[in-house]
Amino acid sequence: MPETCLPRRRLLAWLGASAAMPVMAACGGRAAEARDYPVHYSEAEWRKRLTAKQFRILREEGTERPYTSPLLKEKRKGTFVCAADGNPLFSSSTKYESGTGWPSFWKPLPGAIGTSTDFKLGYLRTEVHCARCGGHLGHVFNDGPRPTGKRYCMNGDAMLFQPA
Repeated sequence: MPETCLPRRRLLAWLGASAAMPVMAACGGRAAEARDYPVHYSEAEWRKRLTAKQFRILREEGTERPYTSPLLKEKRKGTFVCAADGNPLFSSSTKYESGTGWPSFWKPLPGAIGTSTDFKLGYLRTEVHCARCGGHLGHVFNDGPRPTGKRYCMNGDAMLFQPA
């Protein structure tokens, strides 16, 4: 067999993975909304309550451009809350500069968030959403500082800051 040909098993594995990608992407999207949350509104009501940017991120799982959020430079003591429902999410004491362009934290407040599996980019990520409304906040990665080793990389437009 010529070297330029793929071995049959590798070709079949590649074709199977390619066929599975749309299914995995469909399963990864809107997983948070499939659950029943204490705070819920119709799409029209969410649109009235949120800015266009907030709606795109929180309800449609969008992402803001890096380095555009005023919360990135927020250094005061206080609490970062969900922009959709005011749920306290992160203490300012757990915020750190990750260099990614998004507000980052090493630990959420107890019971503040939920997570779901996200395959939208074709690989496994862990989506972070508000535990009260299911709004998309960002993603969590295993490359953060001690003591947790986690980097909760959040969209600033998905949150508001309440000074202490």
